[in-house]
Amino acid sequence: MGDRRLGLAQPRWGRPDDPRHAAGQRRDHGREAGRALNEETPDPVADGELPDLSELSAEPLRPHQRWSPQTIGGWCYLAILGLTIAGIVVAASSEWRLGLRIVAGALALAAALRLTLPEKDAGMLAVRHRLVDVGVLVSFATAVLVLAATVPDQPS
Repeated sequence: MGDRRLGLAQPRWGRPDDPRHAAGQRRDHGREAGRALNEETPDPVADGELPDLSELSAEPLRPHQRWSPQTIGGWCYLAILGLTIAGIVVAASSEWRLGLRIVAGALALAAALRLTLPEKDAGMLAVRHRLVDVGVLVSFATAVLVLAATVPDQPS
């Protein structure tokens, strides 16, 4: 049949056998902006020359931070989270069956919203494929409702 062996993997640009400095490649999204840090061009930080930090301001540069959700699905997620927390509080404080019904309703609402919202607007409701998310949420809501309905009352 002959000798059918696979050849050895050849190193490519951006692979571990690349002679460029790995930290520089991470910083510049896989490119080191044309500056190779190998034997010919040593790293100035490794040679003991520290960069001048006097030009840097004390305030770190940050991108514009948003404290609110960017999509309608994010707002829906927060509403469902609030309903779920309310259901847990009701279940812990007084009527546990009512609290579990509230939690099951929140899960069913999440399934309905995940089914109707488009992918780009689903926000944190979109974890996997749409039908998988809806199936998991509906099955959890059904299981919580069935448990709330079938668990017998305990004598006090």
